[in-house]
Amino acid sequence: MDKSVSVDMLAEFAAAWNRHDIDALMSFMSEDCVFLTVAGPEQWGARHEGPDAVRRAFAAAWQNFPDAQWRNGRHWVCGEHGVSESTFTGTAADGSRVEADMVDVFTFKNGKIQVKNAYRKQRPALPARA
Repeated sequence: MDKSVSVDMLAEFAAAWNRHDIDALMSFMSEDCVFLTVAGPEQWGARHEGPDAVRRAFAAAWQNFPDAQWRNGRHWVCGEHGVSESTFTGTAADGSRVEADMVDVFTFKNGKIQVKNAYRKQRPALPARA
């Protein structure tokens, strides 16, 4: 295992999500990166391959939920795999809110994230705040 793959690395990756820092996020991804989303037309959600596609898909999270945050992060690394747990919160354009626990399952390659496979609890949208 590359020593740069660690719990601290995943915590830094999560912090970049919360800062909405796309350049920092992409610095963690390998050149042959893949992002499997929480929703989409296939059993795995939607598959985005390569840095350009992954960058667009990551940025879409903030377009769909401008106040998106991943709270209460906990991270594990075991060899070439890792897991991050968090609670996703965000408000959509119509004011409806999401608050749901989720996990990201990672595969690492040469000290970078090669695959980010996201899973989120399915929960009805919460009403807009008054």
